Amino acid sequence: MNNDKASVHRSAARGFAAKADAYVRGRPDYPEAIIDWLRARLGLGEGRSVIDLGAGTGKFTTCLLATGAHVIAVEPVKEMRAKIVQTLPQVATYDGSATSIPLPDDSVDAVTCAQAFHWFATGEALGEIRRVLKPGGRLGLIWNVRDESVDWIKALTAIITPYEGDTPRYASGAWRRVFPADGFSPLQEDRFPHRHQGSPDETIIDRVCSTSFIAALPPDEVAKVVARLRALIDATPALAGKDVVSVPYTTEAYWVEKVG
Repeated sequence: MNNDKASVHRSAARGFAAKADAYVRGRPDYPEAIIDWLRARLGLGEGRSVIDLGAGTGKFTTCLLATGAHVIAVEPVKEMRAKIVQTLPQVATYDGSATSIPLPDDSVDAVTCAQAFHWFATGEALGEIRRVLKPGGRLGLIWNVRDESVDWIKALTAIITPYEGDTPRYASGAWRRVFPADGFSPLQEDRFPHRHQGSPDETIIDRVCSTSFIAALPPDEVAKVVARLRALIDATPALAGKDVVSVPYTTEAYWVEKVG
């Protein structure tokens, strides 16, 4: 087990610590189909064990619980971890990272990384994940991705992208470079349509403000971003004056199996 936890990116450490509450409010949940996917692709169910690695506030942890498996949450940011302890006391929750998972070798049937793997997509992290997986164990990678074919979502992306700097993001595709990976089967992919429904403040303002590199900005810069978002909402017929809006997503889910 590698005990070096300095690998947590500064945007994650600062942004997620500052905006854990906005993360809870603004992040979408996952489609019902993901529960069946976890059972079919990762083999989860009664008598099985799974690590939710980079568990955040526990958004995906509830999906894992729904399979009936024994769930272990591992999260390096204490403010995020505290949300899991508060809302999901039945989950074993640990301080740890992708390069320092506080569990023995060959100890779990599956590891999942939801909205997280792009932060630590390295050979070192995959080696640590492989270490804790039992022979034949599986790794699942899950992301909710906004539908960029919608004009106002393209405009939303244009508002936030200039702030990203060197922050790792799923959309860059850089995380794919670690595959194919030694000790794992080829990467497999499934996709599911999804929608996030709620008020514009929850689904748009809180969602953007929970983005790591936005949350890490000085308050006056965050205020400028929020002002631009509100202007976008007011100028978009599908959003303006609505109490409830629907934000289209695709849930993209990948898996590999420990081999050899």
